[in-house]
This record gives sequence, structure tokens and C-alpha cells, in this order.
Amino acid sequence: MEHIGLFGGTFNPIHVGHLRAIQEVQNRFALNKFYIIPAALPPHKEPGDVVDAKYRFEMIRLSVSEYPELLKSVIISDVEIKRSGPSYTIDTVNHFKSILPDYCRLYLILGIDAFLEIDTWKSFSDLFYLTSFIVMTRPGGVDTEGALKWKVLEDYIKGKISGNYEISISQSCFVHEKKQAIFYVDINSPDISSTKIRDLIKKGMPINSLVPKKVDDFIINKGLYI
Repeated sequence: MEHIGLFGGTFNPIHVGHLRAIQEVQNRFALNKFYIIPAALPPHKEPGDVVDAKYRFEMIRLSVSEYPELLKSVIISDVEIKRSGPSYTIDTVNHFKSILPDYCRLYLILGIDAFLEIDTWKSFSDLFYLTSFIVMTRPGGVDTEGALKWKVLEDYIKGKISGNYEISISQSCFVHEKKQAIFYVDINSPDISSTKIRDLIKKGMPINSLVPKKVDDFIINKGLYI
């Protein structure tokens, strides 16, 4: 069986927190392939806040090029950029299910803040039959209180997804008789957000410690986020 990670997002811009998360998930789950999937038109964001997808795709490419250990397994996918209309996760997961062999197991990777809104996503209930989940925690937000964050996660899963999910401490996941597993993992990533980076750029402040050098140079050369 091959294990395939799907990591979507706006990446507006990608930053070292994203890359740390990718590294740690890759190390923890030994994924054979790790797809980074920039969204073209994120349904939950205002289009005016998001730079052109071709720039975000290029910044991801430049970022990965600075991490040789990622080059073996990371693939940057333009499936959502090429697809017309809003970038719905259900469509992306169905795409990968259609092109990958049956022996591949998919893992949809997302932060806990995004996961706790998944009941607002298009056809969200179908996702839990199609793919496993890896839910990441990070500094800030609901995941700062140790055991409390898992209680929040458990309450959400049982209340919004299915009351038949049961926690498996030994496997660090929630399991279900018919639906796919929901794994949870602590990520030791810095407290960085793309929003913070964009705000710093607007204020004329440096971001060189928050993004890879090639991305910093690219943003300056293209005059992005000013």
C-alpha cells in the first residue's frame, strides 16, 4: 500500500510554518508522495486578498527547491488551478481517487482550525468515506491548552461528523466502523500566518525570517502584497 498526502490551501504566500508542517507530517507518517495543492478560488476567502495562482504556485516551487529532503516525495499539483470555478476539496479528492491506483491510501492534511469548519464545506460528509485525515495543531488558536484541544476535536467529530467515531490513543486517531480514520498530530511549527506576512509587507517590514529566501526575493521582484 502506498500512502499519499494531500495538502491544500491558499499558500498566500507559503511560509516556513507550512514547510515545517510538511517535514514533520512526512517524517511521522512516511508518506510515499506528498501533494501540495494551491487553490485557485478558495470558497472561504475574498478573491481580492489572494494573488494570482501562478505566483503562489511559483512560490511553492521555489520553497520546495530549498529543501532537498522534500524533493524526493513532494509534488506540486495544479489540479485546482486548472479546474474552473471555486476550489472545492471534494472535487480534488475525487480527482486523486480517479487517477491513483486502488492500493493508494489518501490522507487529507489540514490544520485544526480548518478542520473545525469542515461541516461548512461542500459535500463534507462524503470526504470521510474517501480519505483519511491528518489534523495538525500549531501555536495559537484552539490548540494551545494541551488535553483541551483533543476534547474540542473529539466533541466536534462526534457532534458534526459522526457520534460513532471512537478515539484510539495508541494510534493517535479517531476510528469508525465505516468511515476513514482521523489522525491528530502535534506540529512544532513557528507561530506564523500568511496574513501576518502580508501585513508586514504592507508596512514595509522585512519577512526574510518567515519565508524562504527565494520566496522573499520573488515577492520583492514581483511587487506582491504591497
